[in-house]
Amino acid sequence: MTFSISLTVNGVRRDVELDNPRVTLLDLLRERLQLTGTKKGCDRGQCGACTVLVDGRRINSCLALALSHDGADIRTIEGVAEDGHLHPVQEAFIAHDALQCGFCTPGQIMSAIGLIQEGRTDGDPERVREGMSGNLCRCSAYAGITEAVLDAQKKLADAGGTDAGRRDAA
Repeated sequence: MTFSISLTVNGVRRDVELDNPRVTLLDLLRERLQLTGTKKGCDRGQCGACTVLVDGRRINSCLALALSHDGADIRTIEGVAEDGHLHPVQEAFIAHDALQCGFCTPGQIMSAIGLIQEGRTDGDPERVREGMSGNLCRCSAYAGITEAVLDAQKKLADAGGTDAGRRDAA
């Protein structure tokens, strides 16, 4: 038995046939859609390397069944930069040296974008650390990550919006 779902991934509608109803969103993105920027870390929802935005909310894609997201709007790290320009969060990660090995970086960036969209940082480093606590960094770039999130949040707010998912807000 096959299951048909439609997703909008990074602005492009994708119709997918699933043979197995237990395929995770992470495996669908990586193996079927070839979007390998989203990383498979622990495969248990504990590290955040697989964080993507689904309908504007942060989720661990390793815990989400693809079938349950029929009709969803999904944004992965591949869909963050637009028209050859890095997203303000990506720029801030570079400026604040918030990445080292890079394995966790896509999930960190997606989580940061979601956190800023949620409007829960209030420019407070402790709130950023708490909001990003589901994303682990084995290289311990946490100070840079916190600074990058605060910097991006401020730049987006100064540009007239906190919608970190939209390039024109920057």
